[in-house]
Amino acid sequence: MRFMIVETYDRSKAPAIYERFEKKGRMIPDGLRFIDSWVSADLGRCFQLMECGNPRLVDEWISQWSDIVDFEVIRVVSSEVASELALNKRESLDDNA
Repeated sequence: MRFMIVETYDRSKAPAIYERFEKKGRMIPDGLRFIDSWVSADLGRCFQLMECGNPRLVDEWISQWSDIVDFEVIRVVSSEVASELALNKRESLDDNA
């Protein structure tokens, strides 16, 4: 499963976030894979794409950052899978979607 993680925070917290990252890294639990990230130009949001087989790992990771960051977790699928679902060429999502 892939997840788009939208992190929102007060820009004044950006230094604390980057300092923690420099000291401790992403603090991602085993089994959760970081794919890529993008940050809004105003430093108020970060968009991270992650992948794992167990959504509880996302919650575990979020717990390391939730004191300074607000999170929205969105399960995402590729455009190809979305097209198959929309056109009824695929009945449901599976773990490989």
